[in-house]
Amino acid sequence: MISLSPSRTLRALMAGAVFFFGIVSHAQTVFRVTTIPEEAATEQIRKFTPLANYLEQKLGVKVEFTPVNDYPAAVEALVNKKVDLVWFGGFTHVQANLRSGGKIVPLAQREEDTKFQSVFIAKTNSGIKSLNDMKGKQISFGSQSSTSGHLMPRSFLLQAGLNPEKDFRRIAYSGAHDATIASVVSGKVDAAALDITVWRKFVSENKVDTKDVDVFYTTPPYFNYNWSVHTDMPAAMQDRVKKAILDLNPNDPAQAEILKLNRATRYVPTSPENYKGLEAAARSAGLL
Repeated sequence: MISLSPSRTLRALMAGAVFFFGIVSHAQTVFRVTTIPEEAATEQIRKFTPLANYLEQKLGVKVEFTPVNDYPAAVEALVNKKVDLVWFGGFTHVQANLRSGGKIVPLAQREEDTKFQSVFIAKTNSGIKSLNDMKGKQISFGSQSSTSGHLMPRSFLLQAGLNPEKDFRRIAYSGAHDATIASVVSGKVDAAALDITVWRKFVSENKVDTKDVDVFYTTPPYFNYNWSVHTDMPAAMQDRVKKAILDLNPNDPAQAEILKLNRATRYVPTSPENYKGLEAAARSAGLL
């Protein structure tokens, strides 16, 4: 056993403390961002890295964007404070808020998220022209935790008198909106529900032929996505992050590109009250 003199022991402890707190300090200077994986990881990185770079300039700290594997992982990451800022769907925001005991704060949403919609798609020669035509068919949702790809489509189906587990021959969960489209195009399922903005993006980029696959039903509007933080983030930092997001200016070319990548015309303030309806819909649908 090696014995250290009191002075050497003190120096060793101080050196260890400097090393430890140096690590903590470094960790705290990295602002971590993630999102629900509504599309492939490569697409998420393409869409959100420019925003991370913008936040780095505005916040004066290093900002890192890292995709996660699935929707529950995004929820757990913010609940456990492994990340600082998350792009949630309305339902994942509700899940995170409940999971954390009410400690998740929604800062901003796209203007589009104040009146969001889902679409149901099918092959144009399938004979499916209405929700009732889906009876006995193979249907796909997105992730089970998706607002626009599962919760709200299911909610509107129930309102129309359709019980997915009883009325459909098979229910699949694709995990992401792009995979949902692919499942209809390939014929793996007869019809599917997804985020209207992803559908419009695929159509505008000629990634899907609407002569072959198209929308047969569009849902009523509802509140959806937002940027959320944990209540343990200092209020001053919350305000800075919120201001940076709200300040994205469509008249600035670089910032306009960020908004375009986020499928946003602009960001607007949001509040917890906007997601109470989604929580009620989730409870009615038996998802909470």
